[in-house]
Amino acid sequence: MSPRRSGRLPKRDGLWSRRLLAATVGAAVTVLVAAALSRVPRFEVDGTACVFWLFVGLTALLQRWRPRQDARLVWRERVAGLDEIEPGLVARRSLAGRVDLAADLARATAATLVVTMLLPADPQWARVVRLVLLVAAAVATGVVAYSGLRFTGRLALTASGIRHGRRRYDWSNIDRVSLHRKDGRLAGVRLRPRVWRSLEPAPVVGGRDVAVPEQRLAAAIEAYRERPQALAVGPVTAPEPAVEPAGG
Repeated sequence: MSPRRSGRLPKRDGLWSRRLLAATVGAAVTVLVAAALSRVPRFEVDGTACVFWLFVGLTALLQRWRPRQDARLVWRERVAGLDEIEPGLVARRSLAGRVDLAADLARATAATLVVTMLLPADPQWARVVRLVLLVAAAVATGVVAYSGLRFTGRLALTASGIRHGRRRYDWSNIDRVSLHRKDGRLAGVRLRPRVWRSLEPAPVVGGRDVAVPEQRLAAAIEAYRERPQALAVGPVTAPEPAVEPAGG
């Protein structure tokens, strides 16, 4: 039976080519950002400290902003995960998640530039430290670009497990699904393990950085928790929750 008719794709099929593409783009972004940062002219730190702290405060406020989440899990025949490419349901990164990511990178870059300007200009050790800091900031941006191309969607449900970013959770160890709240607001879906392997709290998937609302995500996880193999056979449609999620 052909891989397409069976609903399964050969393990690692196309995964290395995707890794290579993501690594190439990540390396290119690293080089470009490093070149741009190295050409930033020196400036007076005292005159920019107020602007820097205002920027930090603004990005902190943005992390409390949460636009409406109304996306749905979308079927993909080829979902690039940690170790293989397989069919599954995918949730893209939300607008708030993209803003948070950009704000984190901007904060790190701004802090790096401020620190480099505090270093003396002439000593050799200061030049080395400045170079290391600029390269570190550029590499962080390159890693973000790599991850954006390396994986399909921010969150994915496949027969092999639930992947949220680089974390993956096995279906066999999910005993219960519930909505997670933080500071009185919905903040993801809690996966209660059947077997607790550590003293850490139950993992939480979804939330602010995923465009699919918690109710839809919880309904889909609950629907496939006992039959994840259904995700590997033919196109599937994620079930809708009993109550449509409210805006916010």
